[in-house]
Order: sequence, then C-alpha cells, then structure tokens
Amino acid sequence: MAKHLLFRQTKGKLWLDGEFCDLNQAKISLQTHGLHYGSCVFEGERAYGGKIFKSRAHTERLIRSCKLLGFDMPYGADEFEEAKLELRSRSGIEQAYVRPVAWRGAEQLGVSARNNSIHVAIAIWEMDTYFSDKMKGIRLDIAQWRRPPASCAPVKAKAAGLYMICTLSKDAAADAGYDDALMLDYEGRVAECTGAHVFFVRDGELHTPSAEWILDGITRATVLEIAKARNLMVHERHIMPEELSDFSECFIVGSAVEITPVNEIKGIPFVPGEVSRQMIEDYNTLIHGKILR
Repeated sequence: MAKHLLFRQTKGKLWLDGEFCDLNQAKISLQTHGLHYGSCVFEGERAYGGKIFKSRAHTERLIRSCKLLGFDMPYGADEFEEAKLELRSRSGIEQAYVRPVAWRGAEQLGVSARNNSIHVAIAIWEMDTYFSDKMKGIRLDIAQWRRPPASCAPVKAKAAGLYMICTLSKDAAADAGYDDALMLDYEGRVAECTGAHVFFVRDGELHTPSAEWILDGITRATVLEIAKARNLMVHERHIMPEELSDFSECFIVGSAVEITPVNEIKGIPFVPGEVSRQMIEDYNTLIHGKILR
C-alpha cells in the first residue's frame, strides 16, 4: 500500500551548524559520537503549501530531547525556527519533509561524552502521502520487540538509538507482508507503532494508550485537539492486546503517516469508518491552515 517515495535528500542545500551549504559539501567525521554511541536526537516535520505544520512545537521538542540526552542545543528556538523557514524557502519545495537533527561530535570517542561539541543540521526533501488510498487501511503485525520503561531509557526524547528496535520491528513486519508493526510496552500493554501513535474506536469514543512513558507525539496532540472540537470522548489508558477485537476502528497518527486507518492487526479485522474519515478530513483542514467548522 505504501507509495515508492524518496526518503532522503539527494540534492540541493541543507543547513549545518549555522550555515547553508550544498548537500555534497556537508561532511561529518567518521568518529562522531552520535554515530558510535547513539547520542543523537531528531525531528520529523511536514510542510504543506510551503508552511511547516506545528514547526515551533517540533523545535521545542528537539530542544527538550537534547536536554534529556545531557546536552544543550547550541541554537535557541527563535534562531532555529528562522533557519528552518529559510531552508524551506531556498529549497522551493512546497510539499516537504523536514528533518532537523542534533548530535555529539568527534572530539571524544568513548562512552563518556563530556568533551564533545554539539552539531545541528536540517535537511529537506519532497514528500507527498506516505500511504496511498488511506481509507483502505493498512495491516499491522505485532512486534517481537517491546518499548522500554522510563527507568531504562530516556523515553521522552526523540532519540536515534531508541529507534533501533523500531527498525527491526518494521522490517520484520514487511518481511511478513505487513505495512507496519504494533509494539507493546515492557509489561505487554499496547504502546505504539514503529513511528506513529495508535488510536482505537469503540461506540464512537476514542481509546489510546496512556502517554506517561512514550514520546509526546505532536500529531497525537493534534488528534486530541480534533476530538475535543468534535466533542469526542477520549480515554487515555492502558490497553491490553486481548482488547483489540473489541474495537471497531483503528488508526495510526504521526507527522509522516498523518492519519492512516488500519484494517487488520495480525488477523484481527477493523473497518475504517466514519470516525477515521472525519479525523483525516479534519487533519487535512488543519495542516492547510484552516479552522475546523
């Protein structure tokens, strides 16, 4: 169901450590700490009609992620916002994926990272719909790997190292013929997908995993805003896998996937319905800068 998309920048300019440069001029050391030890954080953002959706919220989360990994981003939110907007303008790309990233440098290659400089970059590339014909729904496997508790990892950081189990889970799902995988948490409760949060529908009400130990999703927060505007009851709670067959609809949400309905979770069927359709319509309204009515 997924389109064949370009998932990286192959030409043009990017922003690196405060300067705009051509992609083929951007270089980092092989000994960078972020590569060897995962001391790297990032964001995934979308621009529609040339405007980055909830750009400031993404920048603020990037800064928080840096702090959770024990370093400070060397640029303030205002300066970083200006860099993103200027890069988007220089690129000329209207429908874009924007990838800010911050990492520890190469001065000290070892577990300790006290002496490493901090580097920041922003890349941008063209991107349209992640999944085509959304109302058909996608198929989810259930991942072998589980999301860690807050006592074992900085789970509120959008940190590169935390995504290794997501890569393993998504690739395993693809090998089994699925589009993505639903991940459970360390206690076997429903958590999220490999790069998106998940919502369920029962009797016209939304149910979604409690977020006290998972990433604070910006698209997830947008769905909660839509639900409030539509007077939809939302239950943020622990959800067990044995409950899945009790729900009528399911959809996943994230900056890349936007709002995408699910038609199956490892043999359990769902029918993308009116709640999912309304969510997609409302989200499309918001990303294009319009007001819900």
